Amino acid sequence: MKTALVCGAGGFIGGQMVKRLKAEGYWVRGVDLVEHEFFDPGADEFVKGDLRDPVLCRDVTDRPFDEVYQFAADMGGAGFVFVGDNDAAIMHNSGLINLNMVEACRLAGAGRVFYSSSACMYPQENQLEPDNPNLAEDSAYPANPDSDYGWEKLFSERLYLAYARNYGMTIRIARYHNIFGEEGAWTGGREKSPAAICRKVAEAQDGGEIEIWGDGRQTRSFLHVSECVEATRRLMLSDCDEPVNIGSEEMVSINQLAEIVMGIAGKTLSLRHVDGPLGVRGRNSDNRLFRKRVGWAPEQPLARGLETTYRWIEQQVRENADG
Repeated sequence: MKTALVCGAGGFIGGQMVKRLKAEGYWVRGVDLVEHEFFDPGADEFVKGDLRDPVLCRDVTDRPFDEVYQFAADMGGAGFVFVGDNDAAIMHNSGLINLNMVEACRLAGAGRVFYSSSACMYPQENQLEPDNPNLAEDSAYPANPDSDYGWEKLFSERLYLAYARNYGMTIRIARYHNIFGEEGAWTGGREKSPAAICRKVAEAQDGGEIEIWGDGRQTRSFLHVSECVEATRRLMLSDCDEPVNIGSEEMVSINQLAEIVMGIAGKTLSLRHVDGPLGVRGRNSDNRLFRKRVGWAPEQPLARGLETTYRWIEQQVRENADG
């Protein structure tokens, strides 16, 4: 039986990965500060602990796992990452986790190690035009991310790649582009824009209005978590040893995203644009390298993923209102 360690198993993507690995017959140990809020991923063992602690990292890597997935990070949506108040915590906490885990994996002789980077590591000047962003993997340098979250992701990419070069470790790195879906954060300040918009639409009365940060013309692509997990598994088992994008190429504006969600909800709402943290003006995954190196690309339409996500968040809003 193959074995896997999932760091960040109490989080959005990590919990889904545990579920996927168990379905494939793996023995799985999960580790996180908290258990998953919305479902039990079904890990064979779950260690509740802080991966900023190097002793814990060595303890949870007490065997040469066939695969290690490192999702753990201090993160959130634009309201957490781009306000500036959390920069020190983001860099300190996520940096410590990665420094500890890559060394623990080296000492334990882990088979393959996956690190979840982010599209936030790309230079901000490549993302100034909403309709024509450049996020090909080879555009990462000269480096100039628009946030300290992005700088930490870039540093950690280089950390894992250095361990691969110097110690012969098998490392896989994905730059995630706006992963969304059900059973993830939908309120509280750390939710991403699809979840926030779904919540706002679910809470609004037909004929009312919802708030959109900025002019709503900023563009993004959004990938459902099910396809993110599929792409990550394929990358992990491939021979692709360079960082690659994992995301959708279906780019929409935030205004368009809101219109799609309103259509799913069957509500007619007006958009009130207000000041708020925005991030870059345009971002869209470039999947050419992933298709070439891994031989696959996501295909699920955005509207399909938003349908299941909205219905789940609508239920959470209803249950929350009922007490």
